[in-house]
Amino acid sequence: MSLDSTSQNSPSQSLAALLPEAWRMTLATLVIGAVAVMAIAAREWGEMFHQWWDIDTYTHILLVPLIIGWLVSMKIGELAKITPRAWLPGLALVAAGLALWVAGRASDINLIAHAGAVGALQGVVVTALGLRASLVLALPIAFGVFLVPMGDEIIPQLQAITADIAVALTLWSGIPAVVDGIYIDTPVGLFIVAEACSGVKFLVAMITLAVLVCFTRFESWSRRACFMALSIIVPIIANGVRAWGTIYIAQSQGLEFAAGFDHIFYGWIFFAIVVALVLAAAWRFFEREPEEFGWSSDEVEGLALTKLAARQSVSPIVAIAGFAALSITAAIAARIVATAALG
Repeated sequence: MSLDSTSQNSPSQSLAALLPEAWRMTLATLVIGAVAVMAIAAREWGEMFHQWWDIDTYTHILLVPLIIGWLVSMKIGELAKITPRAWLPGLALVAAGLALWVAGRASDINLIAHAGAVGALQGVVVTALGLRASLVLALPIAFGVFLVPMGDEIIPQLQAITADIAVALTLWSGIPAVVDGIYIDTPVGLFIVAEACSGVKFLVAMITLAVLVCFTRFESWSRRACFMALSIIVPIIANGVRAWGTIYIAQSQGLEFAAGFDHIFYGWIFFAIVVALVLAAAWRFFEREPEEFGWSSDEVEGLALTKLAARQSVSPIVAIAGFAALSITAAIAARIVATAALG
């Protein structure tokens, strides 16, 4: 049996045929721009992926791209109503992100460099899609901030808070204890609130989840503020209770049993229980379904800002040229800074 190759369509051709022509060029522009800025900051993207994959504090970030994809999928219908046009002012966001990346490289501060790398990618998305589509996708675009590994900066403060809560509960439960910074001395032994016990991984994961819930389930800013406060306070207190629980169990069951119980139960199982309790407390106050988040295409069209943006649209070729020029400029600037530092 022979096949007529002229009558057969490849999967990629079939997929392309489903997209309106304006969106095909827009997505091509987006891909080219994303490759350009990610290639320039390849070292930072490699560092971030290493942290997502290998460092327990940041493993939840592996879910962030999936969450972004899920949020975008709920807006496909609204996006289909929009004719995307590349937006010239978006290049300023790309430039700002790349400038932040250069500053991070120059100062050797990974957090700044990583934030710049992610910010440049977000700028590419806004530029390529245009203001209208970007406003419809404001939440998933902004949610990209959580790709940046952050939280280590507050570990000392969280250690101190955890120690204070644990000691207060230990004394309340009738066990004598003396605290010296992050060291808690009890009759059964000396406990240390180590960095891994600070609760930072639970806190940053909870904040990520809380932002998602706030903007998909709540409409009023007062309820969003209350839920965010709850999502910050409860994990911190819960981690102090966790530390106290370990000390309390150790008094009767021994240090070895308490340490084993701490690793088995007081990991993600404990965190899952805390998340469930927070969501259960907020459930009755939810104001909308997740797919109702953000602006609709009709609401975006009615904004004065989008009408002004229509006069600032450019061709995809101009946008691609802008991505290339900014990426090359940032690469040269980073090389000059590195050379000056060595000299």
